[in-house]
Amino acid sequence: MDFELKPLSLAQATTAQTDALVLAWPDHLPDTLPDNVSGPWAQGAEGLLAWLQPLLKSGELEAGVGKQLVALACPAVAARRLVVVRVGDGSAAAVRKGLVVAFSGLKQPHVKKAVVYLGLPGVTEGAARAAMLAVADATYQFTTTLSKPKPRSLHKVIVAMPGSERVEQLVAEGRALVSGMELAKEWANRPANHATPTLLAEAAEKLGKHPRVKVDVLGPKEVGKLGMGAFMAVAQGSVEPLRFIVIRYNGGVKGQAPVVLVGKGITFDTGGISIKPAAEMDEMKFDMGGAASVLGTMHAIAMLQPHINVVALIPSCENMPDGRAVKPGDVVTSMSGQTIEILNTDAEGRLILCDALTYAERLNPSSVVDVATLTGACVVALGSVRTGLFSPDDALASKLSSAGEQSQDLCWRMPLDDEYAEGLKSNFADMGNVAGRMGGAVTAAKFLQKFAGNLSWAHLDIAGTAWKSGAAKGSTGRPVPLLLQYVLNEAALQAAPASVAVDKPKRRRS
Repeated sequence: MDFELKPLSLAQATTAQTDALVLAWPDHLPDTLPDNVSGPWAQGAEGLLAWLQPLLKSGELEAGVGKQLVALACPAVAARRLVVVRVGDGSAAAVRKGLVVAFSGLKQPHVKKAVVYLGLPGVTEGAARAAMLAVADATYQFTTTLSKPKPRSLHKVIVAMPGSERVEQLVAEGRALVSGMELAKEWANRPANHATPTLLAEAAEKLGKHPRVKVDVLGPKEVGKLGMGAFMAVAQGSVEPLRFIVIRYNGGVKGQAPVVLVGKGITFDTGGISIKPAAEMDEMKFDMGGAASVLGTMHAIAMLQPHINVVALIPSCENMPDGRAVKPGDVVTSMSGQTIEILNTDAEGRLILCDALTYAERLNPSSVVDVATLTGACVVALGSVRTGLFSPDDALASKLSSAGEQSQDLCWRMPLDDEYAEGLKSNFADMGNVAGRMGGAVTAAKFLQKFAGNLSWAHLDIAGTAWKSGAAKGSTGRPVPLLLQYVLNEAALQAAPASVAVDKPKRRRS
């Protein structure tokens, strides 16, 4: 989708030749409209405001974010369709919510070009990026495996609001975010036979065409030489060969410690010998949502070219139950040398991630964030609104939480008390891979913490936020916004003068 920023006035927006003109209307305007008609923002648009005034007074535009007034062939505008949508206080979050509603009603073949006007008083600068995400989300269409695909018809969107250096930056970030999220959606939505570890690796290799990006793909032999016994154990039940994908973005100075992003890439999860129930097992194609989001984040980073070093690690395989599959009770040796009793083969994500975390240590990272559709327990705890955030590092947790708030991709910090690890004890190995049903999201994080060593490490459990079920079934593209915002914030910190540099983060023992 082509987004363009134009500093149009309201009067200019009314004369734009377009299929749809969407006005983001803050709540305070209806009450103050009579006094503001002569204000600078209204000059030249008196015809539109005169047409709107009686409709506003009569309550045709109801109160509430997302409520809208739709008019075909409105005499006051050149656009074929006018949509006036309420955006509450004009904040980025309210604008995004309102425009998702508006553009959900514009998914029609004849709507190919639209103007989104964000220049009314009270609409914040952050609305620029939020509007782009809303338009893309509302009009997204998956087409890869359809015999008669119906791709989105909307291909040109003009974001109209007063220009500034900050707004231009937000629009650039919006373009990258939309592109990255749609790459994540594409690969998470693909059926498992169209998204094997090999195909996922090929998608990653295409990122190598961007400046400063290098991609390496390791196969079973290379992974075996590394001693990734936990990762290999999960993969051994499938005929599809595993892939360990390493994507390096070198935007910072040489030798600068990189941010490392680790994405769980189980391209299909049957549960293995501990097989899952048949109902909704099709949704286990989404079990590589962590890998897809990391891939999408790296794509967005490659577009924006920030001054920072970032490495993405994606361990990818299937979890299948054939005659070679790992069995409950088997003991495997991880890359770290720690042994693991596999008590439940459906707790496989942590097994591939633990070896990736050990690999991350050799990169001497500034921070490591792993992203995984890890536990149903996190869905029970937080639902689909917030991602579960686990970290023993207060500074890192604070940065991720702030990035979530900035990007409207929310997370919630969960506990990591040592007592939660008691259930991981084993009589036959250094640890078991599960600790019972109670506190399952936390005990899974405690398992991963055993492999994080002294890293500044955080774990994001996206089992509740990576995809939607039901009629709206499909990938959400989360947490690409959170991850990208975190990386951009880190790039800004690294670029800050030494005199204003922040103190070295302190880690909390847990």
